[in-house]
Amino acid sequence: MVTEFGFRPLPEYEYRTADVAFVEKARWDRTPDDGYFEGAPEIVAEVLAASDTAFEMLDREEICLENGACEFWIVAPVRQLVKVSTADGRAMLYKPGSRIPLLLGMSLDVDAIFV
Repeated sequence: MVTEFGFRPLPEYEYRTADVAFVEKARWDRTPDDGYFEGAPEIVAEVLAASDTAFEMLDREEICLENGACEFWIVAPVRQLVKVSTADGRAMLYKPGSRIPLLLGMSLDVDAIFV
């Protein structure tokens, strides 16, 4: 898991930066040292800022989920909510006191995000 992760969803797309991202090691190892990470990371998390518009968030979500991301998270600090959208079209809203399921059977307490 890394923060401020740069990637290019498709060669014709501009370079993007995710607030937080997770990439499988095999994909990471295929990225040239002098090049951009191609495709979207498996998990992209964006922290919602007052300056972000709904259009921007939906655009980022669509681009990521259509180009390799399994999950796209919108983290809303003011409301302490996390929306997780998946490539198969599902979306879940997680509130304080709930747990977000992660890869390999692990989970993350929503409360731990907003400490």
